[in-house]
Amino acid sequence: MWLVALGVLVLVLNFAGVGAVGRLVWWEDAWIMLAPFGLAALWWFIADSTGHTQRKAMAKMEARKEARRAKSMEALGLRKPGQKAGQGRRR
Repeated sequence: MWLVALGVLVLVLNFAGVGAVGRLVWWEDAWIMLAPFGLAALWWFIADSTGHTQRKAMAKMEARKEARRAKSMEALGLRKPGQKAGQGRRR
């Protein structure tokens, strides 16, 4: 996502004519202005190919599930607020 934001920033600076980026010419320096978009596409391809994206999604889902479970346990009174799992009452 950062590469896409960088690419948009470069394009905006070029169109506005700000700084060194504003002096770049499309027909000569297009590769400089479009490189962040190509790198972003490459990163997304690699991340999807290696399973990085899926692992992050699964970890996020597990964290949400655990938070929902902890909230339910507290609401039922089975655990005191702030107490970790496995530290319940002993009989």
